[in-house]
Amino acid sequence: MTSIARRIAPYGVEALTSARARDLQRWVAERRRRLRGEPHRVHYFHQIDDPYGQLAAQTLEALVARWDVGIVPHLVGPPPDDAAPERARLEAFARRDAADVAPGYGLVFPADAGAPDRDAVALATRILAAAIDAGVFVASAARVGAALFGGDRAALEALAREIGTSDAAAAIAAGDRERARLGHYLGATFHYAGEWYWGVDRLDFLERRLDALGARRPGANPDPIAPRPHADRAPPAATSGARVSLEFYASLRSPYTYIAMERVYALAARYGVELVLRPVLPMVMRGLPVPRAKRMYILFDTKREAEDAGVPFGRVCDPVGRPVERGFSLYPLACAQGKGAAYLLSFARAAFADGVDLATDAGLRFAAERAGLAWEEARAHLDRDGWRDELEKNREQLFALGLWGVPSFRVLGGAGEPYATWGQDRLWRVEQEIARRLAPETR
Repeated sequence: MTSIARRIAPYGVEALTSARARDLQRWVAERRRRLRGEPHRVHYFHQIDDPYGQLAAQTLEALVARWDVGIVPHLVGPPPDDAAPERARLEAFARRDAADVAPGYGLVFPADAGAPDRDAVALATRILAAAIDAGVFVASAARVGAALFGGDRAALEALAREIGTSDAAAAIAAGDRERARLGHYLGATFHYAGEWYWGVDRLDFLERRLDALGARRPGANPDPIAPRPHADRAPPAATSGARVSLEFYASLRSPYTYIAMERVYALAARYGVELVLRPVLPMVMRGLPVPRAKRMYILFDTKREAEDAGVPFGRVCDPVGRPVERGFSLYPLACAQGKGAAYLLSFARAAFADGVDLATDAGLRFAAERAGLAWEEARAHLDRDGWRDELEKNREQLFALGLWGVPSFRVLGGAGEPYATWGQDRLWRVEQEIARRLAPETR
């Protein structure tokens, strides 16, 4: 990309992700719906062996009970390889994560669930294909998933007798085509009038949109179906005295990492725990591809999440490649001066909120000086490679935890085994773990 293009691009991204553009798109979609006399329709894409799909399936009946919407279900296969480059880790983490967060959403998922048997997956998919044909998917999806992840073959066979079976291959092929046409790659996803909402973690956004359209059924429960969990934000007055630390795996090119940074720093300060920064290279610079559909969803989803968190985002100048490497060359200096956290935040904010071209010395100087570094001193450290070994060790440790993406977190100390999770929308669980480890022991 030329220097002129890099200066212009941030303003294009800002306009594309702006509230004005989103409101216009929503207005056009609603006007078109009304002119056609169509009902509100939510397309739901379900991968039967996806743990997040099992969580989402448990909300479907409540969704149609509270909102004047029709659910259009689609069966889909796993995401393509370029959207799930660490498939084995993703699948193992998803089962663990679903069980970990389900109670916070008022849902259930077995804590000991293993990878479902392939024959059972095939039968469950045929059952749900028949459920779509019969118009009973909403009432059946969670039941079928519970039998599948519970390893209850007898229950699956009983559901097959009750609901029937149909051609799963044809249903999945059709669902995959529609998902690709609309611009996504995952299961457990809701699509409404041009916008995507992934799983129970984003269901609240869908409900807010439907509420703004006046689509709530008369007399329906006014509470969110799956409200976003929050930990008790008040640290305990007395603590166990345990030494607790929070490891923060971060990337300078991850928008989700950026919008989590200030909250992570504040969380560690609020509880008085040690914050250990463990930066890693961006996935694409580690040879892990990010397809266009994934990039676009992340962009718009991050904007939504940033607005919800009160974090500026949208004027983006992608620092991938050389800018990230040059940025990390100043990281050891920042750490030596006790400014590592401030520097990572300043760099990320420059890239994702200020639209600063960090490929230039002027851009990097802006990020460095805002973090409190003296530029004349910093310039002497530019382009050194002393940081690479540390980032590679962090990557190896991240993979050893069964994780691969950022932001990721590990809580150590206090009672219990180390706790590790992935995603800026898991900070509530990180906080719960910190609070639990600091709480005084009861007898």
